[in-house]
Amino acid sequence: MKIGRGARKTGRGGEASPTLPVPISSDPRLITLLTDFGTSDYFVAALKGVIFSVNPRAHIVDITHEIPPQDIEAGAFALLASYRAFPPKTIHVAVVDPGVGSTRRPVLVVAGLHYFIGPDNGLFSYIYETEGKFQIFELTNNKFFQQPVSPTFHGRDIFAPVAAFLSTGVKPADFGNEINDPFRLASLNPRTLKTGKVEGRIIHIDRFGNCITNIAHECLSKNDESRAKLRIKGKTIRSFRRFFSDERVSTEKLFAVCGSAGFLEIACYRESAARVLGVRRGDVVTLEKG
Repeated sequence: MKIGRGARKTGRGGEASPTLPVPISSDPRLITLLTDFGTSDYFVAALKGVIFSVNPRAHIVDITHEIPPQDIEAGAFALLASYRAFPPKTIHVAVVDPGVGSTRRPVLVVAGLHYFIGPDNGLFSYIYETEGKFQIFELTNNKFFQQPVSPTFHGRDIFAPVAAFLSTGVKPADFGNEINDPFRLASLNPRTLKTGKVEGRIIHIDRFGNCITNIAHECLSKNDESRAKLRIKGKTIRSFRRFFSDERVSTEKLFAVCGSAGFLEIACYRESAARVLGVRRGDVVTLEKG
């Protein structure tokens, strides 16, 4: 089952796609793509070309290719916020990979009835925390790789073909041995202090300037909302709304809302809360319940 059999070797951008005949599943799986590649270069097209060369019946969905270059935390959040919207057995290819070509490992993760393929650099950290139970396989079986493997484009030569073969029914263990020491980002969980306060941080700022914290909705009951406060950068947010234009509770400029990703967000209606507050990702946010 060598991918390289019959393939032309024409350089970094021109290797022929795998020509190996493979059995196609009667129920082809969905493959999503999440990268920092942008759309002005050939990178995304190359990933799709390799996938279709292995499995012409594959269904591909672009989550986003606009992750800021090399921003692993932004990629980890986007994956966390989107993967559960897809059906079970979806294969998620995530490539935000500043360490491509180095000793960082390429991996396949099985978690929450989904599959995740990409670099072992923290990109799947929030999946590990959210799901709790998972398996990780290091991708070492190069018969499933595009040949020759470019040291600068593992997205095309390792992650895309592995996703394609997985979609045809190849078992995760066939790609390599199981490992149990993945690289992780800082924990997604906030800290509960002795005073009862919850200390979290901003984990994402969206394109509207909403500041998404790592404080989950469940940390704040409906009974707490009338007394609760969020403190950040010396400023206090006392208003908690159900939606962005909800002014029934308060007309204060800055307010908190339970966002669609499952976390408390700090927002400013029709303005950027991040700009108004002068904050950035990683800044500490404290929740006081009264």
